[in-house]
Amino acid sequence: MIAIIDYGMGNLHSVSKAVERLGYEVRVSADPKEILDAEGAILPGVGAFGDAMQNLRNTGLDEVTRFYAESGKPLLGICLGMQLLFSKGEEHGDNTGLDLLPGEVVRFRGDYKVPHMGWNRLAFRQASPLFEGLTEGHVYFVHSFHAKPAEPADLLATTDYYQDVTAIVGRGNVYGMQFHPEKSGELGMQLLDNFLALTGSPQVAVK
Repeated sequence: MIAIIDYGMGNLHSVSKAVERLGYEVRVSADPKEILDAEGAILPGVGAFGDAMQNLRNTGLDEVTRFYAESGKPLLGICLGMQLLFSKGEEHGDNTGLDLLPGEVVRFRGDYKVPHMGWNRLAFRQASPLFEGLTEGHVYFVHSFHAKPAEPADLLATTDYYQDVTAIVGRGNVYGMQFHPEKSGELGMQLLDNFLALTGSPQVAVK
């Protein structure tokens, strides 16, 4: 079973439906036991970094997410959920993140349109099981803040938006995608499928 962590700020329906379409049992849950028992977990997110961390703390799901990561089972952050994996974020002031990945999340700064919104091409920066059988292509982004990993080894893929922008990160069993894989066509679904395969969760339906 795949758990989608429900802390009140996420595109829960679209992510859960995408996981179902790929043939996996999925539950949207705020129950710590149910989340910790899952073979894989997804932390979605839409909104502001500080508000999201406050919701996670208020529900105790910040510690649940950290425990899950420490268990060694695959964890995926999507969009804001990816940003929350980092040490801190500057949206609406300095905010402490989950600190599963060293680095910070900062606002785009420059004479160009913000938010970064639309289809951009991924550039794979190093080998990852997420990229098994895939070729680089376009995925869909919507964000005003971007992650700056402190460790180059954690940066798996970038995209170009007036600079190299972090698109996919990974360290051990912890992964993050800045874009929305469930809204990114065939490539997005393939990336999500490759993550789900890492969980070892049995597929309950033919794709």
